[in-house]
Amino acid sequence: MEFTSVNRLLQESFRTHWDRPALSNYQGVTLKYGDVARRIEKLHIAFEQCGLQKGDKVAICSRNQANWGVSFLAALTYGAVPVPILHEFKAGNIHYLVNHSEAKVLFVDEVIWEGLLIDEMPALQVVVQINTFKFLYAMSDELWHVREHLNESFGHKYPDFFGPDDLDYYQDSPDELAVINYTSGTSGFSKGVMIPYRALWSNIDFARNYALPELTCESTVVSMLPSAHMYGMMFEFLFEMTIGMHVHFLTRIPSPKIIMQAFADIKPDIIISVPLIIEKIYKSKLKPILDKNKLLFGLPIIDQLLQKKICKELVNTFGGRFIEVIIGGAAFNPEVERFFRKIEFPFTVGYGMTECAPIIAYARHEQTKLFSCGRTAPHMEIRIDSPDPVHVPGEVQVRGANVFLGYFKNEEATAQALTEDGWFRTGDMGVLDEDGFLFLRGRSKCMILGPSGQNIYPEEIEGVLNNLNYVVDSLVIEDEGGLTALVYPDWHRAGQDGMDRAQLEALLNASLPVVNKELPNYARLRKFEFLPEDFERTPKRSIKRYLYQRNK
Repeated sequence: MEFTSVNRLLQESFRTHWDRPALSNYQGVTLKYGDVARRIEKLHIAFEQCGLQKGDKVAICSRNQANWGVSFLAALTYGAVPVPILHEFKAGNIHYLVNHSEAKVLFVDEVIWEGLLIDEMPALQVVVQINTFKFLYAMSDELWHVREHLNESFGHKYPDFFGPDDLDYYQDSPDELAVINYTSGTSGFSKGVMIPYRALWSNIDFARNYALPELTCESTVVSMLPSAHMYGMMFEFLFEMTIGMHVHFLTRIPSPKIIMQAFADIKPDIIISVPLIIEKIYKSKLKPILDKNKLLFGLPIIDQLLQKKICKELVNTFGGRFIEVIIGGAAFNPEVERFFRKIEFPFTVGYGMTECAPIIAYARHEQTKLFSCGRTAPHMEIRIDSPDPVHVPGEVQVRGANVFLGYFKNEEATAQALTEDGWFRTGDMGVLDEDGFLFLRGRSKCMILGPSGQNIYPEEIEGVLNNLNYVVDSLVIEDEGGLTALVYPDWHRAGQDGMDRAQLEALLNASLPVVNKELPNYARLRKFEFLPEDFERTPKRSIKRYLYQRNK
């Protein structure tokens, strides 16, 4: 494995693509690679004059935008450690993560800053308004002076011209700490995942040379996932920067309407998504057509024509120019996946975790298998902790270049996450078939033991429930020795269709025997319980399962 410095990749990309577009705010400003480099250089001067050392932490808390990218790259290429924090976190969480990470600098949206208290973050030396790079707080008069005279300092350093040859970024080494990424997960509290440079390099190498070699500096991507998470950060931003691509930050909440509009305008070459977005599009755009044409789908010739028409319409909905849609971050609805595969829509499901920065498994859409999440990614190994890894699910364990260094200031959690022989325990259950394809069977933490010792994976039952009309989402829990489904119905749509709450509950309860017919005896549901409002969720929109368990 021949490691290349990540910052050298960035430096070469900036030099080569100086006059090409780099980062855009959708329907707003566009920065060329040269513009980004100039902003980075000014921040480097400010970092140095503020006394920031290599390895010091720089927290970034803002919505997706061009200056988020500038701030992240400025910290990385200086040799500091960026600490992305999700802007949707409550003020108390942000205070905690800034303190826990020992950040000395905080880049923040002004709106978020209004809710924060500087007294709660005593180690911070400087707070920077991310939209303008003005200081919102400085610990001393000397630090205020740095910002007031920054343009002057830049002029002194580059009296004639600042150009591609002036770039001289920090040269990183493989096992050095690159990023701390906090993951809330679906069970428990945030842990600071320490990502080394080798993991960033390995993921970039995977994207450039294995997954998407067709992408070039002419290509574009819409960044709609949170950049504060590894999945969006790596595959909608960082990898793209190393090959000179144009990244369009959505800058607002990614509703299907806004996403569709952005796809139509930008026509991206690759689409990175989570299941929830794809499933919403399926439910709103395709399911009504399918329900109307149920009978026609049985007739072979019409069936094929309809499939082609639907596929074409769907491809156009995503801008019409993409290589494939890569889905990750959570389990994909089996009904939707089967249908997309049937109509030959170019999508694939990958598998990753924050602790692997993030990729673990992947296969191109034309090579993958139904319900699989691909084969082992380059520079990685996967094993299944099972006596028969092909047929009997066991915990998915991994090792290789992508695996993290451990959890920041949490040796106990780090020790628990690794086996005695040094493999990372993913906490996911799965099998590897004879061809090396990984099939996940659910989270080991979520697994319920059936009455005779059977393994029940609630996600599989929830996949059936979530296909019912008027069901927004569901959660299956163990409840006094049986299984109960907590269901959040679409109360609003039912009301529009003339049903009150009691009628909707009666309609859904009537479907319980139908659902149970699809399930093995030991996994049958005893009852539904209906929630008045949506489940509490993590930033990745996963349900916080641990809040709803009863007798575990």
